[in-house]
Amino acid sequence: MAEAKTNIISIDGTDYNPDDLSQEQKYQVNQIQDLMTKANQLRFQLDQITAAQNVFTNGLIESLKPKEDSENKEAV
Repeated sequence: MAEAKTNIISIDGTDYNPDDLSQEQKYQVNQIQDLMTKANQLRFQLDQITAAQNVFTNGLIESLKPKEDSENKEAV
């Protein structure tokens, strides 16, 4: 029968078996993992927001530029 793999935690070059950690240490590991997940999600969302902001900014800049077609027609 295949043995289940244990997720080894590596800190400062030392590997730790989660089964050997105290409840408080396991709690801290879970907190760190959750915070890392949240940080990655926030980075992902920030990338989306930054891209959308650039689209709207560029659209505004383009809309404020004088239109050559209408200027040429008025000059004629």
